[in-house]
Amino acid sequence: MLFHSTRGKDSDKTFEEVLMQGLAKDGGLFMPNHWPKIDIEELRHFDNFIDVAKHIVPLFTDSSFSKIEVENLLDKTWHDFDKKDLINIFEIDESISILELFHGPTSAFKDFGLQLAAAFFNKTLQTQNKTAVVFGATSGDTGSAAIDACKEFSLIKSFILIPEGNMSEIQRKQMTTVDKENVFPILANGTFDDCQDIVKKGFKERTFLKDNQYLLAVNSINWVRIIGQICYYFYVSLKINKLSEPLNFSVPTGNFGNVFACYAASKMGMPLSKIVVAVNSNNILDRFFKNNDYSKMQVNETISPSMDISVASNFERLLYDFYLNRDSDLCFNLYSEFPNKSIKINDDLWNKSSNLFMSYSSDDISTYKCMQFYYENFNYIMDPHTAVAADAVKSLRDKLSGKTVILSTAHPAKFPLALKNAGISINNTPKKLSEVLNKKETAKKLSTEDNSIFEYIKEKN
Repeated sequence: MLFHSTRGKDSDKTFEEVLMQGLAKDGGLFMPNHWPKIDIEELRHFDNFIDVAKHIVPLFTDSSFSKIEVENLLDKTWHDFDKKDLINIFEIDESISILELFHGPTSAFKDFGLQLAAAFFNKTLQTQNKTAVVFGATSGDTGSAAIDACKEFSLIKSFILIPEGNMSEIQRKQMTTVDKENVFPILANGTFDDCQDIVKKGFKERTFLKDNQYLLAVNSINWVRIIGQICYYFYVSLKINKLSEPLNFSVPTGNFGNVFACYAASKMGMPLSKIVVAVNSNNILDRFFKNNDYSKMQVNETISPSMDISVASNFERLLYDFYLNRDSDLCFNLYSEFPNKSIKINDDLWNKSSNLFMSYSSDDISTYKCMQFYYENFNYIMDPHTAVAADAVKSLRDKLSGKTVILSTAHPAKFPLALKNAGISINNTPKKLSEVLNKKETAKKLSTEDNSIFEYIKEKN
């Protein structure tokens, strides 16, 4: 399996090249040259997540690693989960289940993709006798998951920008209390978009790198994160009905990686009915699926901060594969003028949306009401991001047929203020979350308005 860019100027890349490069040189996102097909009958014989992953991951990695190498790596990849099964499925009723993806070490779904990426990063660095710098910005959970996934690998130093904003104290302290010599959290005076601009500049200029050193992307533009998420879609389908009937998935999303992983799983053979794209009041995706309007607007702060985005990075992959039928020239042209000019595609192409997608935007008031509804009626406590997806199902239920799975992407205890405002008390805060509140924070305060961040990285590197 080789990979190419959605914009057509960067192609014939091996898995290892895509892993270490992250973003394509032409600014596009990497895609597999074709969709590998899963042997569903063989998959039905498996009964644990790791075995499912061993069936899926090697399909993407054979250009760089043998199957036995990958299987050995996967035996040790996912660690420190508080569920032997890695996931948990909570049944609401006969037609709705909640897929809990927050049982990893940072209590968020991003542990799945980032632990896989970190394992492959380390394997490559060991083989090539090189080191690497992880450089990223976080609106909530990505930073802590990246730090945790990479902290035991001495060949990787992690520099994560933590913007001013409304992430919870627990989310921040998961990053600022890690006592490791290769972890450098940076409290940046600026918004998430300001931090993203700094990261993009860093990847372009690379002035702080040593010679022959990798700069690694850990956000969901990295294809390896998508692979890790594809695995749990197949696994939950296996657990619920042995992949015998198509399911609906309601996915709370910001950068669209989790939605795209669901789409990718369907392209590989997973039975799928509808994907409900659930967003908060930052509704660029809802505007596209409802009105063919993909235009950048100012970000609003909400109680679901991991979804507070103005542009959904991974949407480019869906646009390229599903709507544009892999026409890289057309994709290149659309993105060459975006975001100054909004993306609007031919109506004949856009009308394909209803075959697979539904969308819904939930504001903070509706999100709170949904949290209260599930607490009062099912004694189930959910975080605000999960509530956005649950609210979408609550509103669209009459239009959905068959079983629907709501993705729960973060432990509710990570958002104590939102729970308090909803009038919900939680008594089972995981020890790993409550402990960070009492730990000393160690983070560097720097500005996004000068070169101090790059100078700091160069000093610590």
